[in-house]
Amino acid sequence: MRLFVGLGNPGTKYQGNRHNIGFMVVDDIARRHGFAPWRRRFQGETSEGTLDGERVILLKPSTYMNESGRAVSEAANFFKLGVGDLVVFHDEIELPPAKVRVKVGGGIAGHNGLRSISAHVGNDYRRVRLGVGHPGVKELVHAHVLNDFAKAERPWVEALCDAVTDNAALLVTDKDSSFQNKVHLAMQAKGFASDKDNGGDK
Repeated sequence: MRLFVGLGNPGTKYQGNRHNIGFMVVDDIARRHGFAPWRRRFQGETSEGTLDGERVILLKPSTYMNESGRAVSEAANFFKLGVGDLVVFHDEIELPPAKVRVKVGGGIAGHNGLRSISAHVGNDYRRVRLGVGHPGVKELVHAHVLNDFAKAERPWVEALCDAVTDNAALLVTDKDSSFQNKVHLAMQAKGFASDKDNGGDK
């Protein structure tokens, strides 16, 4: 069993924010892979289904970003899952828009959702880092992630959600490099990714 966590803030006020791309991805996985309806539990919302024959629990914490670890810890404890069974989808300002990297552990780069999860369950979980770009100066980061994606950005956001959803089963079987490459190729085919090396950290 795997626990796939999408990070974001609850409520319609935030649903189009760059900070909520994790929510967008798990919503897409639930919808397109025929997962069960969302229900409230573990200080969040969950949806259950299977990917590549493996049971997967999707979780969207309802605690607001900086308390995400409370919901993750509660769900992981209930299902008796270890940190290695956890995959977290989150916005990443250090990556260009539409880029994806998968890594295990490492720093949290000021991301309050990751900080909270690491404090509750440990640091060695997999992160699917979804690039939203950097505003250029540190002082603008907060406003950047808490603002909606611009209209011009929506095509690549939808394409990225599609590509991640199409290849999500690879994360269940720990084929992180294959997942990353397939997402990159899908984005490239749609004109949203450069030809630069997509090598990264596993």
